[in-house]
Amino acid sequence: MRVIVTGASGALGSAVVQTMRAHGHRVAGITGRRAPGAQDEGSFAGGDLADAQAAQAVVDRAVAWLGGIDALVHVAGGFRWALLADTDAAAMRAMYAANVETVLAVTQGALPHMADGGAIVTVGAASAQPAGAGFAAYAAAKSAVARLTEAMAAELAPRNIRANGVLPGTIDTPANRADMPGADAAGWTTPQAIAEVIAFLASDAARAINGAMIPVTHAA
Repeated sequence: MRVIVTGASGALGSAVVQTMRAHGHRVAGITGRRAPGAQDEGSFAGGDLADAQAAQAVVDRAVAWLGGIDALVHVAGGFRWALLADTDAAAMRAMYAANVETVLAVTQGALPHMADGGAIVTVGAASAQPAGAGFAAYAAAKSAVARLTEAMAAELAPRNIRANGVLPGTIDTPANRADMPGADAAGWTTPQAIAEVIAFLASDAARAINGAMIPVTHAA
């Protein structure tokens, strides 16, 4: 299977790339910037993936390298914790651009190249349903990702292209441990465990699943 993974330089994205390759797939990893150390031939720096032209350009390069595309895994996104009183319209738009517009631009760039019977996997957030204090902008954007994924599933069904998403809880990453030093990380989920679920949803083994948003919140 030929797979494009966005956000490939992040903790979850890199885990998805490694897991997909371990399963024998050919993977092109797209980063939103030129990531230090990302030197392998399957890495592509994409710039602002919310920009339709930039997204199209990097997807085209990745597809050319892969020789086509069977699955798209969109991990790229953004997070900002802020109370509603401290959240202005610009902050809302920034979260929307990072999480929703990137899905739209990258997917639109990939679909003309995608083989019928392919798969799309997005990343939402368990914290978006329901949203807690400080999650207004982020949760609103991730809720939009879920609705966008469901709409894609319905619209692409005639081509037998499935669209599903995962809803992670807190991911056990070095960045999250540094940002939340007093939190109990025992209940967090590892990137590797989430990546395995994503790999399953992208695979033919999940051919009966379409339009689902799967909670991935168990400690693992």
